[in-house]
Amino acid sequence: MLLAGLYAIFWPTDALTVLVLAGGILLLIDGALGLWSLTFGGGKSGNYWFDVVGNALSLLLGVLILLSPLLATIFTVTFLATLVGIAALIVGVMQIVVITREREHYARIWPVVLSGISYVLLGLVFLFMPLISVTIAVVFGGVMLVIFAFGLFGWAWRLYQRSKAV
Repeated sequence: MLLAGLYAIFWPTDALTVLVLAGGILLLIDGALGLWSLTFGGGKSGNYWFDVVGNALSLLLGVLILLSPLLATIFTVTFLATLVGIAALIVGVMQIVVITREREHYARIWPVVLSGISYVLLGLVFLFMPLISVTIAVVFGGVMLVIFAFGLFGWAWRLYQRSKAV
């Protein structure tokens, strides 16, 4: 984690390429498994079309991200950030609409409304400042990885010290 965090801090564009490809794979798997579970899994959430649209967007975005290295002149980071912004806007609005329609089934709706508003704000940031937001997100993620790695090193050191004391 430490090396990945340092890599993201010092070479954010290269780290972004790796993250975009890994994210594309995750979105592809998530969308395919989500659609498969809706079709064959038998588990229904009550929001069938919400689930279908969300999983289809995930699948479509995953395919577009994985195709982007082959079509580098068409699918740039700006375009992908715009797609992420649009997807975040749609998910945020859908969360707010669904929770306000079904508010009588929930004790508290504010966490879901807050989550929807957060998605909408994230989508707007990615739409209006795609390159800056992506670069800052990669560097921020790298800093968080470095902090987490040092936390794990500290925890491992304490466990090591305790094992020596016993």
